[in-house]
This record gives sequence, structure tokens and C-alpha cells, in this order.
Amino acid sequence: MTDYVGRFAPTPSGPLHFGSMVAAVGSWLDARAHKGRWLLRIDDLDPPRVKSGAVDAILLTLEAYGLHWDGPVVHQSSRNDAYNDALRHLMRKGKTYFCQCSRKDWAGQAIYPGTCRGHAEVTQRLIRLLTDDAQIEWQDAGLGACRFQVKDVMGDVVLRNAHELFSYHLANVVDDMEMGITHVVRGEDLEEATVAHLYLQAAFEGPVIQYHHLALALDEQGFKLSKQTKAPAVTAEQRAEVLHEVFIHLGLPAVELGEPEEMLQSALISWRSRYAPTF
Repeated sequence: MTDYVGRFAPTPSGPLHFGSMVAAVGSWLDARAHKGRWLLRIDDLDPPRVKSGAVDAILLTLEAYGLHWDGPVVHQSSRNDAYNDALRHLMRKGKTYFCQCSRKDWAGQAIYPGTCRGHAEVTQRLIRLLTDDAQIEWQDAGLGACRFQVKDVMGDVVLRNAHELFSYHLANVVDDMEMGITHVVRGEDLEEATVAHLYLQAAFEGPVIQYHHLALALDEQGFKLSKQTKAPAVTAEQRAEVLHEVFIHLGLPAVELGEPEEMLQSALISWRSRYAPTF
């Protein structure tokens, strides 16, 4: 076993669709190609978005597709104490500030303009990360060299919102550090989120994670296949056909239809030769 630790972290707002299966299969293949562990985490921070029965449906789908994970399933909804401790750490280091702005206060702007920066007397409505003009760079296994200015991409992101819910950025960075994640494979729509995550990892003085962003699965109109675009759920009955299409989307050679475990092992050979040639 190597020190490679990857993860898949779906949001239980509905069943898995083709786009989420691309991320699941890609991250599973990468972990297995590097003889590492593949962990499963449920991003259920926002209770209204969690659909009844969705978690069970996700687990059953992954199992039906032969995507078996290592260790217990982690639920973010049970980790508020860890996020609170991490937030307090950032506050003590002077890397946060209180903000009273709502989204409509800066409507029309892509990034929060820092209105409440340096103002002590504001309603403590939410907490933001105090960022600077740092340049974030990393070598992405899928996209190649990536370089962004923090101020142009993320600004002062929310760490805890007005409903006292911890943000996606904070929770994911804290969990990745505590779970010992070394590699993250996910869709390229999260490339800019990676800027925030790398910035936060540095603020915590945590280890640098390796990223691999995959090409998005799009519908015929060019829109991302997602729950928001009403992408159909994958089913256990479709597993051979879906895996076949996922491999093609990932740029792997077609494999013979059969049992998921056999198809995954065939795809693993191709993935290993491309991304882990030393194993």
C-alpha cells in the first residue's frame, strides 16, 4: 500500500447521474492505479439540499458498479465540531472577518468586493476568509499547468454563512487534511474551487494535495450533465453500458461489456499505463 489516498464526495441532493459517475470512476481508477485507498465522503452540509433516501441510493449504486470504497463513510453533517475548531484557528491568526452583506448587496459582481473588510462595527452575519493578492499555481494531471490570481477568481469566500452553516470550501479542506487525502480527481468545473482550497491549505499550513480535473460530461446543448439540468439517474441495470460510456469519456479504450469488476479491471490497465506508469 502506498501513501496515495483519494476520495469521492457526492452531494446527496439526488441519485447519481452520468456526470457524477465520471468523477467516481475516474477517482476510483486513479486510486487503484496507484495502489492507494479510495475513501467515500458525503457532502451533506446543507440539510435542505439532502433528499430523503439519497445517501442509500448513492451507496447502492456505487456497489452495483463495482466501486467499493475503503474504510467507513464520512458524513460532513457530523463534523461541525472539527469545522468550528478550524474556523477558530483561522480567526486567531487574523485570517477572517465578519461580514453583514447579503448576496443582493453585491449583485452584478462576480466576486465579493470586500465591503466589510476592516470595519469592526458590522453585524456579525457571516464570516469570510481574508485573502490577499497571492498567485496560486499547481500542475494538474488533467489540465496541465494552472495559474490564477486569488483576487481575480475567489475573493474573500464565505467560511460560515448567515445560517451558521460551514462552507463547502472550509469543510472540504478540513476533511481532506484530516482524512489524509493526497490526490483529488474531480470535474473541471471545480478548477476555480481548487484555487480556494489550495489557498486554505496554505493558511492551515497543511500538506499540498495533487489535483486531476476531468473533462465535463455535457448534454447535446453543451450544458453540464447535473441534477440542475435534470440529468437522468444511472441505474444498476445500465451498469455495463454506463461504464462503457464513462471509459470512452475518460479517453480510455473501449472494453468488452460484462460484469462491472471485470470492466473496471480492464480500464485500470489503461489508466495505470497513462497516469501511473511506475506501478
